[in-house]
Amino acid sequence: MMLRSEDGKDQRSITPIAALFQPVFLSSLPGWDCRQPTGETAAKRRRRKDGEGCSLPASSWEERLADAATPLWRLSYQEQLQPTVNGYRNKSTFSVNRGPDGNPKTVGLYVGTGRARNIVCVRTDHMKNIPLKHKQVAQCYEQFIRRSPLGSCILFHEGGHWRELVVRTSQHGHTMAVVTFHPQHLGQEALAAQKALLKEFFTCGPGAACALTSLYFQESTMTRCSHEQSPFQLLHGEPHIFEDVLDLTFRISPDAFFQVNTSGAEVLYQAVRELSQAATNTVLLDVCCGTGTIGLSLARHVSKVIGVEIVQKAVEDARWNAAFNGISNCEFHSGKAEAVLPELLSSWEDARPLVAVVNPSRAGIHHRVVRAIRSCRAIRRLLYISCKPEGEAMRNFLELCCPPNPRKKLEGEPFAPTLAVPFDMFPHTAHCELVLLLTR
Repeated sequence: MMLRSEDGKDQRSITPIAALFQPVFLSSLPGWDCRQPTGETAAKRRRRKDGEGCSLPASSWEERLADAATPLWRLSYQEQLQPTVNGYRNKSTFSVNRGPDGNPKTVGLYVGTGRARNIVCVRTDHMKNIPLKHKQVAQCYEQFIRRSPLGSCILFHEGGHWRELVVRTSQHGHTMAVVTFHPQHLGQEALAAQKALLKEFFTCGPGAACALTSLYFQESTMTRCSHEQSPFQLLHGEPHIFEDVLDLTFRISPDAFFQVNTSGAEVLYQAVRELSQAATNTVLLDVCCGTGTIGLSLARHVSKVIGVEIVQKAVEDARWNAAFNGISNCEFHSGKAEAVLPELLSSWEDARPLVAVVNPSRAGIHHRVVRAIRSCRAIRRLLYISCKPEGEAMRNFLELCCPPNPRKKLEGEPFAPTLAVPFDMFPHTAHCELVLLLTR
């Protein structure tokens, strides 16, 4: 796969993406027959079982996508690139729970399942994809909470306070740590005391060895909180860390999305640029744009970039990134894509070619986003980037490619899946990033 290398060195020179893979079109895949699909596909069985999904003819895109799924994810690359394989993650999330020895203040990753009630938290010393700096910060955080008289928060209703730790690093040598804390019934004076102790530990105590660039603290009574719901409080250092991708510098906030494999992201974005066939008269629509990495990396090759992102701080980062890199043909909209995009596209009258790039979370894009994209005649080319293509993304694929369905308000000409390109963004795991090219 693309990111494998024997020495693990990060080769910064990037080979043109056309030389990295041979385009494999669905019509050339084994078992692909648009006229007479044979056998019962997974899609058929699923539709027969639940009676739901798009109402499609026998030789539907749904069945063809299902039939093609296996060969799609077996596409591979020539090993011409050698990005980092070990310790490549620039972001790690560490949980706090009972370890194998029963200690409830163990910082690491979960093993087991909630259904089997056998979850334990194990340290990450053995994990090859997590860098040493992340492990060091996690070990120091564990040392701190074990010294603390306050308990760990495993189940909210059972009390406790210390929760997960997020560590972000960059090739600049920056390190950001974000500690999540359940306040329970502590008053402001008690909260201030805990924040002071945490800051002292990481600036003057044993944690000073981590040399943190930024130390954040978030009070949260929910599993996940945005900055708007509960602000990230800067206890020490700089408010942001910085990273370079394809000769551009990006500012990163605590909760902003950024690809976890920086060197792999460079290859991914090069591929997106070439597959988009973007030209100087093209408008690029970047949905779920995060800090603007994809749009900004393509900005100099297109006429205009329009980004949409739900995280307000990420939008602020994207605007700063554009200004810092001297890019003036980008605009970024803050809000849910399902609220922003229908309004943006319903009145679209620009005569320039419009290419869409969608890079959602594992939950995929909202049904209203699918409807807005399908209904916009100007979008003839769509790149869907998914880190879990076998999950909710598959639902999006079906909705984008099925015939018009008035009952589901799916109008407009359907897309056709044209090319699938996997990227091994997550060495030492079974996962890959998939770029699916849809055209109409």
